[in-house]
Amino acid sequence: MKVGIVTKEWPPEIYGGAGVHVKNLTAALEKIGTQIEVHCFGKERADARNYQLSEGDKQLNPAIAALKLNIEIASNLAEVEVVHTHTWYANYAGVLAQKIYKSKSVLTAHSLEPDRPWKEAQLGGGYRVSSFIEKTAYENADGIIAVSKGTKADILRAYPFVDPNKISVIYNGIDSNIYFPQTSFSTLEKYHIQTPYSLFVGRITRQKGLEHLINAWQDVSPEFGLVIAAGAPDEPEIAKRVTDAILHLQKNRKNVIWINQMLPQNELISLYSSAALFICPSIYEPLGIVNLEAMACQTAVLGSRVGGIPEVVADGVTGELVDYSGNASEFENSLAQSINKLMSNPELLEKYGLAGRKRVQNEFSWDQIAHQTLDYYQNLLNQ
Repeated sequence: MKVGIVTKEWPPEIYGGAGVHVKNLTAALEKIGTQIEVHCFGKERADARNYQLSEGDKQLNPAIAALKLNIEIASNLAEVEVVHTHTWYANYAGVLAQKIYKSKSVLTAHSLEPDRPWKEAQLGGGYRVSSFIEKTAYENADGIIAVSKGTKADILRAYPFVDPNKISVIYNGIDSNIYFPQTSFSTLEKYHIQTPYSLFVGRITRQKGLEHLINAWQDVSPEFGLVIAAGAPDEPEIAKRVTDAILHLQKNRKNVIWINQMLPQNELISLYSSAALFICPSIYEPLGIVNLEAMACQTAVLGSRVGGIPEVVADGVTGELVDYSGNASEFENSLAQSINKLMSNPELLEKYGLAGRKRVQNEFSWDQIAHQTLDYYQNLLNQ
């Protein structure tokens, strides 16, 4: 079997959970003998076929630019039996390959455009194009992999004409041989971090809920620190709001550290491992790889009860969950109360951390996920 993986993100250009997923899934599939051909956006790589815009096309709306690259990618997928695309940026290549070459078209649902209406500010009219691409891809795909049961439910709500029988839930994974407790005092010193602290890791985008966490932190005890490892804003407005909010918080509170860059993996693991609590305040989250990373590093997680987070963070076992109803002040008050309670109970945090690492080792290994994905491909080919 030859599989074509189509993705916008590929190392070294990875900025979100979908890119992390693609990188690790591809490696795990290759490890069990799957023949993989990677097609990616961006600069030339040694391990993938790359596609990039001409200078004249760089002025195109991002959605139109993605569509143009998809057409080029599809022309090079004649030799693959399964085309597996990731995110709307790459989905249309699978649609075209299916129609032209009769390849099996598979897509993984990392997020859904109808559930992220704020992206219109990022893409402008292109949001309607990205929504059209995604809808077309989902309704035409031979198979859809949802990264959580919550995501499967979201797909069927957003796209009611999709046959539920062609959707399979296969979780994201984590390599617990890479992500494990590793404390580095040099990393803490480099960023002037004092313990105990809570940690946020993620992109600066509305769905990640960082603004809610910053607002909530005004009511967290000053004895606790906050480390925010966040960059790659997806629109200027959210970048300005988050920057202003963090600077305001830093004026009033000590030990609030903002690391505005993508961290090397070893430093990120060190920050996870040294944190007393990892916080995932997302208002929309199909699964949340960062929660798996924190749990693998034996750190307790406080997450919002949205999307696939409750399928990863076992409430009262590996961490705790806070309800999100859309009411910002209620959510922020609940966050602050839970943070104060948990940060004041290091024994409970240690218990949650130990249970979290055990959970990811038993249920979220990439080897398990690669075998499930390969079986899914084979079942489609046998139909």
